[in-house]
Formats: sequence, C-alpha cells, structure tokens
Amino acid sequence: VLLTTPPHFRPAHLKQAIAAGKHVFAEKPVAVDAPGVRSVMETCRLARQKRLSIMSGLMLRYSKAMQETINRIHDGQLGKIVTLQTNYNINGLWSHPRKPEWSDMEWQLRNWYYFTWLSGGQLVEQHVHGLDLMSWAMQNEYPVKCFGLGGRQSRTDPLYGHIFDHHAICYEYSSGQRCFAFCRQQDGTDIDTSQLIFGEKGTADLNRNTLSGAETWRYSRARGRDRNGAQDLPYVQEHAALFNSIRTDSPLCNGEYAAKSSLMAIMGRMASFTGKNVTWDEAWNSKEDLTPPEYTFGPLSVAPVAQPGKTRFY
Repeated sequence: VLLTTPPHFRPAHLKQAIAAGKHVFAEKPVAVDAPGVRSVMETCRLARQKRLSIMSGLMLRYSKAMQETINRIHDGQLGKIVTLQTNYNINGLWSHPRKPEWSDMEWQLRNWYYFTWLSGGQLVEQHVHGLDLMSWAMQNEYPVKCFGLGGRQSRTDPLYGHIFDHHAICYEYSSGQRCFAFCRQQDGTDIDTSQLIFGEKGTADLNRNTLSGAETWRYSRARGRDRNGAQDLPYVQEHAALFNSIRTDSPLCNGEYAAKSSLMAIMGRMASFTGKNVTWDEAWNSKEDLTPPEYTFGPLSVAPVAQPGKTRFY
C-alpha cells in the first residue's frame, strides 16, 4: 500500500493497512501531532509482530553517497560532533484560490499545505528531511529540549491558511550538542538547503558529501552514478529495499525513526508557536490532537495564527 495523502491521515491509514496485513510505503512525515506519532509507534510494533514492512519516505537514508558520508562521521573522522545545522530555506509554493462552491473542508483539503492539521506546516512537512539527517548523524539520538521562534510575514493572505512562513529552532542534546534548524518559504529570498555537521576535527557537508579538516574526502561519482555504476537515486533505492524485503520475506520497518523525526519537527513547531521551551518528554506526552470534529464537506473553522507568548502548549 502506498500512503501519500496529506500527512494528517497517515497514522490512521497506516494502522488500517497493517491491520489488513499489507506492506506499506508511508510518505514523510508520518504524523502532524503527538497523538499521531504515538499511534504510528504502536502500529510499528504490530507490523513487527506480523512480519510486515514499513518503508518511510525519508529517502535520503537510502542515498549511497549519504550513507558513506554518515558512516565516516560515525567512524569518528570528524571527532566528536559539536554542532549541527540544517537549512530548508526556499521560495513560496503552490496555492489554489477558493471557488464559491467549495465548502470549508474542501477548500482546506485542496490547500492542505497551509493548515497545520493537514500538513503540520513547513517545519514538519518539509524540514523533517533535514532533521532526520541530523538524527541519523547523531546515531538516532534525539534532542532532549528545544526553543524556537518564527512568524508569518510574507504569506499573510487567508489564502495561505494559518501556518508560519519561517522558523528558527535550537535543539539541545543530552551531552550538550546543539542543532540549529532554519526554514522559510518566502519569495525573493535566497535558497539554501544545506546540511552541515561540525566536529572537533572537521566539518561534513551532507549535501555535497564532503569532509574537510583533519581529513579531506569527497564521495566519488560520475554523472549521477555512484562509483560502482549503480544509480544513486534514493527515491529508487528506498523502493528497491522495500521490494526486496517483501520478495525475500525479510521485513524491514523504519517507521520508528520516521515517527521520532516527525516528533522532533512537531516539537520545534510547538516551541515556535508558543514561545516556550519544550522538552522531548513534553512533546511525546502532548495531548494536542489536531483532528477536526468530523470529516464532512461542510463548515470547518480555521484556527487562528499562532502568537508566541499567547498560544498555549497542550
């Protein structure tokens, strides 16, 4: 089963697919709120019991170039990681002007990106890729707390729902390292989607697949192919891994790290929206459920734009 609907529906669809005994490809993120994350983690446990595969859409973990770069970090070629930085700064995206015949629900579904309950916002829907890379570099260790800020300066028209158009989050790990995450969607701004890991002995540029410092290294490729001749296309490689797991009866499940990376993004949004420091445990135990009162093509009010210092944490 291929799950690529707006992310709000991912936990419920994943639960039903696994209950029906199906292998699943679940696009990222796998949830937009903490109850959704907890649901996905429970579904992953069921999938393992039933020997079913769950492949997440965090495809960069299946890039051969990225795998070798991360392996060198894990081997200690940078020394101890000191700081991490992930950027997802781009221009604006699509939108669909509302038609008179559309109900509130239909309008929001057609413009799903701009509503937190459907997409989670940019930090969750897009920047989860970069945050997952940071978590991978940290050997799947997740931050213990974060603080952040953000706002809505360029996309102020109701056409763009109520999400922020920029965020800046500082995540802190148990051993003191900090990860700085920046994202924006504002037309006319410079684009930067870089991912950097700073260690005691050097720096890794994950996008360029290079190491500099005490050891210098660059991943070797020729015209989009890795040095062994196979295409290094993570979109292809992740599906190849899924198909192989099914054909060889060797189930794989990477839904857990997809859920935790989704929560890392949700945690940052919580901090940005509220202006409060948020711990991992607080985010995990959050009772904020973004599910609408009912799924009907009728009235559905739009939540107010978050105001740090006034918006509450649940």
